[in-house]
Amino acid sequence: MDPHLLRTFVSVARCGSFSDAAHELGFTPAAVSEHIASLEADLRTSLLTRRPVMLTSAGARLLEHAGPLLLRLDAARADVERLSGAGAARLVVGASPLAMTPRIAAALDRVRQAHPAIRASLRMLGRREIPAAVASGALDLGLIDGPTTPADALPLPEVGPLTSVTVAEAPLVVALPTGHPLARRLGLRLADLAEAHWLDAPDAAMPLARLRAVSRSSGFRASLTYEGTDVRGLVALTAAGHGLALLPHPATKGAPGIVTAPLIAPPPGPPHRTPPRPRGRRPGPDAGGGGDGGPSPVRVTTGIFAQDRGGLR
Repeated sequence: MDPHLLRTFVSVARCGSFSDAAHELGFTPAAVSEHIASLEADLRTSLLTRRPVMLTSAGARLLEHAGPLLLRLDAARADVERLSGAGAARLVVGASPLAMTPRIAAALDRVRQAHPAIRASLRMLGRREIPAAVASGALDLGLIDGPTTPADALPLPEVGPLTSVTVAEAPLVVALPTGHPLARRLGLRLADLAEAHWLDAPDAAMPLARLRAVSRSSGFRASLTYEGTDVRGLVALTAAGHGLALLPHPATKGAPGIVTAPLIAPPPGPPHRTPPRPRGRRPGPDAGGGGDGGPSPVRVTTGIFAQDRGGLR
């Protein structure tokens, strides 16, 4: 199966149009049609209807395989280019907004000082974009934050041969305006929060979809959608009463007009258990709870992801 034809197929399926896919790929519509026809001839089945452009059952099945296949091809090319020295000396780091802490910024500066010949760049991206970009070689390292409990580790995304190292942890807290009815609580569970009004800020706070999934609730209504990565702006909206937000505790320190309470319910992540931490690992002194059989606090863990070539050190 020709990967060039497969990329064209994925573009047409995503755009829902041969002409839009041609514009995206820099081809003519006739060339796109020829690519799809060649792929269908190779597989001996129809993949797309033409008017309207829709996936057939065979096309839908192929699309499920296409993303991982193309991602692995991109990862292989990037890996070989690095080993052969074909690529320029560079360090491209992608980070989700809550993962870029002062400690991480200082570590990046130390790398630049130790290796002045390396061209370093930083891209602020959404959590879902980073693992695939690392696997494909578009990023050299990825920094992602995610909720965990003291017994769990940050899950490794299933997008390719990646390895990860935990580099930071912080308590996950609910940010509330000072006059909120729950503002005096010392800790909050998901059940306490389902009927509250929230800021829907999937790239700057913990996504509400995760809260609904883990609580199996239709609550956690969004009173305002926040499309951005500026955490300070998000906190200002919370202080003004537009809605609650789940954030790492350090991101809320010194913010006027809000109070915080630790989240002591299960984390807003996948319902399955993730691999345990190494034996002997203990939560930090600010973890609270969990040591006496009480509820465990939810924490934000930041991990570095890289292509698996023997592990990060």
